[in-house]
Amino acid sequence: MSATYPANVELYIDGAWCTAAADETIPVRNPATDAILGTVSHARRADLERAVAAAERGFELWRRISPLERAKRMRKASLLLRERVSQIAVLLTLEQGKLLSEAQAEVERVADGNDWMAGEAERIYGRTIMGRTGNVTQTVVKDPVGVVAAFTPWNFPLFQLVRKIAGALAAGCAIVVKGPEETPACCAELVRAYADAGVPAGVINLVFGTPAEVSSFLIPHPAIRKLSFTGSTVVGKQLAALAGTHMKVMTMELGGHAPVLVFDDCDVGAAAAALCAFKIRNAGQSCISPTRLLVQQRVYPQFLEMLVAKARTVKVGNGLDPGSQMGPLANPRRPQAIAALVQDAVEQGAKLHVGGERVGTLGNFYAPTILSDVPLSARAMNEEPFGPVALVRPFDTLEDGIREANRLPYGLASYAFTRSIARARAVAERVETGMTSINHFGLGNPEAPFGGVKDSGHGFEGGSEAIEAYLQTRFVTMADL
Repeated sequence: MSATYPANVELYIDGAWCTAAADETIPVRNPATDAILGTVSHARRADLERAVAAAERGFELWRRISPLERAKRMRKASLLLRERVSQIAVLLTLEQGKLLSEAQAEVERVADGNDWMAGEAERIYGRTIMGRTGNVTQTVVKDPVGVVAAFTPWNFPLFQLVRKIAGALAAGCAIVVKGPEETPACCAELVRAYADAGVPAGVINLVFGTPAEVSSFLIPHPAIRKLSFTGSTVVGKQLAALAGTHMKVMTMELGGHAPVLVFDDCDVGAAAAALCAFKIRNAGQSCISPTRLLVQQRVYPQFLEMLVAKARTVKVGNGLDPGSQMGPLANPRRPQAIAALVQDAVEQGAKLHVGGERVGTLGNFYAPTILSDVPLSARAMNEEPFGPVALVRPFDTLEDGIREANRLPYGLASYAFTRSIARARAVAERVETGMTSINHFGLGNPEAPFGGVKDSGHGFEGGSEAIEAYLQTRFVTMADL
């Protein structure tokens, strides 16, 4: 389980680990202890220029390597990741705070996701269209889009990073990715696995720095042909506007505010237990975390009682402690933001049943929090809490539940618990989200598309849809002379 944290996490540019040209660094803190773990190199314009130039060279090389060979090297990286699970998982927990078991599972999912995309490299198909005359051949060709600029968050730093890197590699693209400054060491280990697997210099470039500085340089750069961003809706809209100005292809996986419809015909105890467990996963710092728990009136008191009872038993502690069931929030901003949302809800009439406070004096720990009868005007009912806060409200009819589920501009994930096929079908057809999971939490697997609608973004990562965003379609028609 031991892993030594590096004194400084370096940039990876043109096949080499290097410090920033200006020799600037950013401190990296352990969210469970407040201790400084080390530093990460802070990229500035000179570093970004080198990274883009390297990616241009890497693209010209990588696009000419056969899909079969690209897939082989990607699968070798997956083998290395599985061999290094223990070491990488400890780094992830030290930096991000999540439970060690969750960190280990994330590394395993990263390897699985990379393997899936390696297979997609071997399944890039064009097609031939019959010509209108016998001497004409019409062909649809799929080419790699070019150099990709990607921006990844800190909540699932490895899984978000592999989605972008693996998609680019499978398609034959090169990539410059800005990783999260909060979790740089685990991200560096993912890139190291690709490098050790034989991905050529320049194909992957990893930088860290001030998000606004990096995005304002990379997105308008003429060598960058595609933007992939995972993060908040507010920032995503700003980057999309910049990318649109420069006609860049975009994939945007943005924020959510996931509704859950708990119908009166379901197993109430099982639903409450499952929702509590999924809510505290990664301390609630997930864009698909269940947030608005909408419970049919007849079982509302029973469900609320069971949910509160489950939340009271959750042990909050250091992610490296095997007895912990939920770790800290990733940075000091999160407890402050959540406390403000809870206070606002209570002031507007919501009832606080459990939590609503920090835990301990060190680290960024916040207790699992259950609020009931939260008014629609409360900020928490309209802004993504991104923490271990569940908002419980009753509803009467199917129509009432669906109306509230669709009320917000977000449309990433939704859930339902019911034994009725008719109700399940109505939720699947009428709730306006990119992903719906009924009677379980089945989102985010490598073989399935992951993405939202409305203000939750556009485009998909995962599934056979993922690679399309890294390809451009060309049409070639030729007549015999």
